[in-house]
Amino acid sequence: MKKRYFISALLLTMSFLSCKKETVHTAPPVPSYKVVPISTSSTTLLAEYPASLEGVTDIDIRAKVDGYIEKIFVHEGQEVKKGQILFKLETQTATQEAAAAKAKVTAAQVEVSRLKPLVDRNIISDVQLETAKANLASVRSTYQSIIARINYATIKSPVNGIVGTLPLRLGSYVSSQTAEPLTRISDISTVYAYFSVNEKQQLDIMMNTDGKSFQDKINQMPAVNLVLSNGVAYEQKGKIETFSGQANMQTGSFNVRARFPNANRLLRSGESGTLQIPTALQNVIIIPQNATIELQDKRIALVVDTENKVKAVPIVVRSVPGGRFFVVDSGLNPNDKMLIEGVGIVTEGTLIKPEVVDYKTVIDPTKK
Repeated sequence: MKKRYFISALLLTMSFLSCKKETVHTAPPVPSYKVVPISTSSTTLLAEYPASLEGVTDIDIRAKVDGYIEKIFVHEGQEVKKGQILFKLETQTATQEAAAAKAKVTAAQVEVSRLKPLVDRNIISDVQLETAKANLASVRSTYQSIIARINYATIKSPVNGIVGTLPLRLGSYVSSQTAEPLTRISDISTVYAYFSVNEKQQLDIMMNTDGKSFQDKINQMPAVNLVLSNGVAYEQKGKIETFSGQANMQTGSFNVRARFPNANRLLRSGESGTLQIPTALQNVIIIPQNATIELQDKRIALVVDTENKVKAVPIVVRSVPGGRFFVVDSGLNPNDKMLIEGVGIVTEGTLIKPEVVDYKTVIDPTKK
């Protein structure tokens, strides 16, 4: 009987201990977040903008007179010189008209020659001679007009350049009113890259460039790069030449033009690319913009203290062109460990397990 009570008491004790063990709560794991030890850096940041390319001159070639295309002397993509013949329109009718007009000029000239000595000898009135002279001027003007039409039928290139598409073929009827041009000649010895920046970007660019006046700042801007549509950087550097005088009222953007030399004719009108504006920074603290938050008109960075707890720090920053990085003027110091993961989620005072990331990889200007 005593043995039975002993076993029951033992089972009850074990059951109690088991229930007590199940109610013990384990501490949650400390979350791990990436942090970067802050340091000063000298680097070149690249701000990128989509750009469209155009030759220094793009001229639509159109017919000045009516006629059928009789000959085409060029092919698409051909390089031509100023004055080189491109097209010839049919001139048979005009040639016949010119022959008839020339005969009238000859007859009018003969009439003037016949009347002149008669006037000199007072045989006839000079009114007849003046009438004959007026008739000569009229028929001569008609003849010259017809010759001009014939000359206009031979269409020449007004500039050195590259022939564009040839949408019309032999026998096509054209006139000065034809909507589609015969072709387009592009002078691509120099190519312009056109792109747009918003108001903030324009201010960032100008405020990070030396110079007193606006034009002085443009003149002192560094050379720019052009990345072609295949991802390869163009071998020649370009120079920003102009900003539009005012922002577009609909988009709030400024149009910008950069010039690139194109001696090898690699660049063509109508192509696209990416223009890169470099900004050189010396011995500054650079941080990613997405590693900060804006709170009550203040820019905040999160740092980790000696106890691995998150602390919010107000910082003073300025933007650099491109919109990806800030230069920190105050608030952060070298060797501060700044949170670059979980920003906007992790609250101040949270205990974390820092996962240290190399500072140089964070501010790599080539990293997207």
